Amino acid sequence: MEHVLLKTAGEGRPTAVLRQGREWTVGAEPVRWFERVSWWDAQRRIPKNLSRVDVEVWRVQARLGRHPNSALTTMELVRDGLGGGWRLRQEVADAA
Repeated sequence: MEHVLLKTAGEGRPTAVLRQGREWTVGAEPVRWFERVSWWDAQRRIPKNLSRVDVEVWRVQARLGRHPNSALTTMELVRDGLGGGWRLRQEVADAA
């Protein structure tokens, strides 16, 4: 999965995604949920620094730049449990 940076509002809600040197502005209300981590698929024991077995996921609809008429693209962003950063799990181009 590709690493990305998030710009967030005060309460942690994503406002923009920085990906490959380009800024995608969130253009619709993002949706958040938590998923169970399948750490056993990659490791025999739960990592010492991982204090939880759930990861935060955001689904955002974002447009390249700030032009209000550009097409929205749906992105699923997963928090990296060890480093605290974000990874792009899935991107789906949508017709706006």
